[in-house]
Amino acid sequence: MEIRPIRTQADYQETLREIESLFDAAENMPEYDRLDILSTLVEAYEKTHFPIELPDPIEAIQYYMDTRGWSRRDLEPCLGSRARVSEVLSRKRTLTLEMIRKLNQELGIPAEILIQPYESAQISA
Repeated sequence: MEIRPIRTQADYQETLREIESLFDAAENMPEYDRLDILSTLVEAYEKTHFPIELPDPIEAIQYYMDTRGWSRRDLEPCLGSRARVSEVLSRKRTLTLEMIRKLNQELGIPAEILIQPYESAQISA
């Protein structure tokens, strides 16, 4: 069982083909162990070569609202008044630490998404 690092795109493609051939491997069998190891190598390669950026915090809130059928009114316990919800979603007000905590608890949005800097609307004086 020779296993080596994935260093090139060709190595990556070859490893994916082998993983596909091992999908039906039974647990406690050498093929299953090989599948597990190769999957870990592919995951490491993909993390380095195909990083997935975190979504914009406001877009994430809107996505979580949509998937749960929430309205702006449903966000009021997390963000404050109706006006505050509108300000946050229109990017006129940034999220506070307390809002981030509540959104994490109520909607399950990962805090690492919510704490990212994001573009807010410029308010002219």
